Amino acid sequence: MSKDLNLTTKDKTTKGKGCSNDNHQRLSAGVEDKEMDNLRKWFSDKLALGLGNKDLMEKPKVLHTLDLDGIVDYIKSGNARNIITMAGAGISTSAGIPDFRSPSSGLYSKLCGFDLPYPEAIFEIEYFRKHPEPFFAMAKELYPKTFEPTPCHYFLRLLNKKGLLLRHYTQNVDALERVAGIPAEKLVEAHGTLHTSRCINPECREEYDRKWMTEKILADIVPRCEKCKSVVKPDAVFFGEPLPERFRLVEEDFPNCDLLIILGTSLVVQPFASLVDRVPPRCPRLLINHEEAGNEDPVMVVLGFSCGLQFHGADNFRDVAWLGDCDEGCYLFAEKLGWKEELKSLIENGCQSETISAVETGATGST
Repeated sequence: MSKDLNLTTKDKTTKGKGCSNDNHQRLSAGVEDKEMDNLRKWFSDKLALGLGNKDLMEKPKVLHTLDLDGIVDYIKSGNARNIITMAGAGISTSAGIPDFRSPSSGLYSKLCGFDLPYPEAIFEIEYFRKHPEPFFAMAKELYPKTFEPTPCHYFLRLLNKKGLLLRHYTQNVDALERVAGIPAEKLVEAHGTLHTSRCINPECREEYDRKWMTEKILADIVPRCEKCKSVVKPDAVFFGEPLPERFRLVEEDFPNCDLLIILGTSLVVQPFASLVDRVPPRCPRLLINHEEAGNEDPVMVVLGFSCGLQFHGADNFRDVAWLGDCDEGCYLFAEKLGWKEELKSLIENGCQSETISAVETGATGST
């Protein structure tokens, strides 16, 4: 992994690469095409690519069925002991926090009045330094009104309670995972957090808490440092800023992952989106989302590489998409696992009503 990990989008003009693509002509690596196989071999030999997918020359039997039931059987069989979860804005929408890219309700759809060069500019650090007003005018939408976690958040906590969660990687800055009772050592907040803020003056960097920032935002005031009068910015990572140091846990976590669960994300923002390719080649990957996301790159398929999620075609042996509401998906997932009552209890009682056990807090020695 490179020394500088900056937040980027795949394409500022994209409308969601991960969207459903029924009209997309897939170039399948599973098609019995001898000329295509020869072409792949030629590229590999001439360019010394070393496809690195020797394990996949023969399609392994990883899941009994390529659906949610297949994932459930995989977990019940004891094959999943180091689950990594990845989440986006879709797991927080039922808490009243809008996502970014929904056509009528997403945050980007509400930015027409700000005269931005493009929607993502509101989260670019260089634009923010010159024009902080649009961000703070819109920031009320980002700050949770009640800080009540959703069923998705409690399902994640339940995975940890069962001793199955290796790490949770989230794009969200709302910190609802913490409120739900997921221990900090189990979290990688890849895009930062709104719980703290800092002065953008590099010679000052005075820190402020969430209460201070929330008061300023609700009063429609651009927050200014009390010491140097520079703008104070939430500790959310903007485009063009380096990711938090904890993101480097990717290097040790993903090679050990035996089940990847992706929830509520369009898998557009890099480098977060590319994490789906960091798990071992036989590791099952489950997407719970309103629509397909992170679909494989057909050009890379022609070359014989596995790049992105592969839900269709004869060569899929590990990728599953459950499409629908994320909360409903987690409820159904818990029910099929026999955890329905435990999940309901966590949701009804919240995170304050029980003592978090040693297993939940990661007291077994995990980083």
